[in-house]
Amino acid sequence: MKAFDVVALGELLIDFTENGESNQGNPLLEANPGGAPCNVLAMLNRLGKKTAFIGKVGKDSFGEMLTDIVRESGTDVTNLVYDENVHTTLAFVHTMPDGDRDFSFYRNPGADMMLRKEEIKEEIICAGKIFHFGTLSSTHEGVREATRYAIDVAKENGALISFDPNLREPLWDSLADARREISYGMSKCDILKISDNELEFMTGTDDYTRGVQLLRQSYNIPLILVTCGKHGSRAYYKNMMVEASAFLQKGTIETTGAGDTFEGCVLSYILENGLTDLTEEKLKEMLLFANAAASIITTRKGALKVMPTEQEIREMIGKEK
Repeated sequence: MKAFDVVALGELLIDFTENGESNQGNPLLEANPGGAPCNVLAMLNRLGKKTAFIGKVGKDSFGEMLTDIVRESGTDVTNLVYDENVHTTLAFVHTMPDGDRDFSFYRNPGADMMLRKEEIKEEIICAGKIFHFGTLSSTHEGVREATRYAIDVAKENGALISFDPNLREPLWDSLADARREISYGMSKCDILKISDNELEFMTGTDDYTRGVQLLRQSYNIPLILVTCGKHGSRAYYKNMMVEASAFLQKGTIETTGAGDTFEGCVLSYILENGLTDLTEEKLKEMLLFANAAASIITTRKGALKVMPTEQEIREMIGKEK
């Protein structure tokens, strides 16, 4: 029996999101807890799973705030490290009219990229059934070494490996570096969650099925999930391709955290049903549940603190039926 269902490693930061204007007409920004890995864990916590996070924040007010929020969400923070010299990473999120986002990062350096191999507690990773990571923890040499070490420990201890590229182009010195690290993640994972634009970035085609075929020529990934925004999602498993429509809502505010919410639901489903014998019916059920949850989060500001409950998700599905 392992203590944790999912252990995730990566960035934990503050997302400053727009929240109206002041009396002087200046934009008001709200400090929301951010970072894709902890968003995924927060969704898993909502679904009754046990999680742990590995990462680094600054020894500052934002770092302490983030630690408290992640702990309160139900995630174990035993391996959340403080940096005495580098501040917590900040991201400023500009929301487009269609709900999509543009990011500006204050991370040169930021505490999340200062995590080192020797700071990782092996026992936390060994206690997890699934290990989840992205590429923001691979943008720089030190944290890249730590990430690869953690992946190796997880694989050696029989964990399933979950990977979400979560490409943020401004954080890379070159897009060639980004492609190399995404390729590395794909070579290690059992579950890949990739957005439509990331799939095109890696394969050069906007034909999703052709893109997945190209990936499969190089990587042996049992389950590939393609998220397509308002066009829903797809699952590629063995010789099957299953797709499910998005749950579109008039109350959509922004898409921050939608992919992470989707990912958390998928990992929860895999924990309950396994990865070796998924049927077309099961894949469809998994996608519908994950799509509904992602739709709900687009109607709320932030992500980590406002993840939907299972009841809310099932009610959303019931309405559509």
